[in-house]
Amino acid sequence: MSLRAELSLWSADLTRLADDIARIDAYADVYHIDVADAHFVPGLLFFPDLVASIRSLTKKPFHVHMMVDQPETLIEPFAEAGADIITVHVEVPTVGAAVDDIIKRGLKAGLAIKIETPLESVIPYLDRIAAVTLMGTALGIKGVDLSEQACPRIERMRALLQQHNAADRVAVVADGGIRQHTVPKLRAAGADAVVMGSLAFKSTNLEETFAWLRGL
Repeated sequence: MSLRAELSLWSADLTRLADDIARIDAYADVYHIDVADAHFVPGLLFFPDLVASIRSLTKKPFHVHMMVDQPETLIEPFAEAGADIITVHVEVPTVGAAVDDIIKRGLKAGLAIKIETPLESVIPYLDRIAAVTLMGTALGIKGVDLSEQACPRIERMRALLQQHNAADRVAVVADGGIRQHTVPKLRAAGADAVVMGSLAFKSTNLEETFAWLRGL
């Protein structure tokens, strides 16, 4: 299966979001929507009304990545706004209840893991999630180089999924530090998908960029 492209709307032109979606939609597998609360990570990012306003612009799935302290307060509004998969961080105390709530609403649930968090923390949830997003950089900050730990952590996560008979149903998503020179390494390590920001939205030749990606 070819490497999947999750396109991060954080890197789109936010003054022309509809235009950017129309321009790139044919190449997207999934739209990745970061949500930040200025507590769990620095800064504030996407909110439910904005997601609802762009839902009609594409039929591609919306992956909402909640970088927030209290995901349980936001699951319902993002589900109603049109999310298809909601990812919460394994580090938050309410992670189990949040995963259960996402699934109860008929959505796919995912877990995200900070670069410093032990991978084994996902084991209790492997029977309930559809994806695990491995951060390759510090959270909530653009333009940071890929950590040297990122590829070995993907390799270890693949082994962990194999060990727990989850490799066929839990996708491994690489997020952070996605550059032309890092994507082949992440793919070789076992990533099923990469969260593309400027690599996609700043591309001057989308056909060429995505042909390269699919060929990895």
